[in-house]
Amino acid sequence: MSGWMQRTLLASLILLLSGLLLWVLYFWAPEGDGSHQQLTIQPAPVGGDFQFNSHRGPVSLHALHGKVVALYFGYTQCPDICPTSLGYLSLALGQLNAEELADFQGLFISVDPKRDSLQRLKEYGEFFHPSILGATGSVAQIDAAVRRYGAAYRISDTGSEMGYIVDHSADTYLIDRNGKLSAVLPHGTAPETVLAELRRLLRAG
Repeated sequence: MSGWMQRTLLASLILLLSGLLLWVLYFWAPEGDGSHQQLTIQPAPVGGDFQFNSHRGPVSLHALHGKVVALYFGYTQCPDICPTSLGYLSLALGQLNAEELADFQGLFISVDPKRDSLQRLKEYGEFFHPSILGATGSVAQIDAAVRRYGAAYRISDTGSEMGYIVDHSADTYLIDRNGKLSAVLPHGTAPETVLAELRRLLRAG
């Protein structure tokens, strides 16, 4: 094959892949219940305040001013992704000293308020670490926070006794002491990396 033909095929392949990427970014959305947010690629997260309910009462980002916050969206019946993410966070938190932990708050926000009671969320968060507070709110409150942080979730009916599952994104959002989104850690981020990011924010204060 001549060099000219190779360059032509390569250019055609690049154009095809670019077109596919643009389609995924702007047009693709899986089928699902239209009353809930689709698992589509979200704009870059901007962060911002939110308010939810927990067994301790209302919890908001504004009220946590001065603390480093790790925010995660999931649900307690999640079979693998949530336990992995919270397990890694727990391993990182286990390396912090008492002074560092006093300046930290983990938030596990359930996107399944129908099944996740405040008591269940209390037990679930504390199972992983005492510094992880489980909370939830109305669908409107959840959707507003999900949009701000560039997350996504979708209710999927399984037709089984469980009724439905919740497909959701799995990033952990780290927020600095001033309430500003500082880092987005993808699912599977190693505990030592989580620890380094937490300490970076804790020491910045």
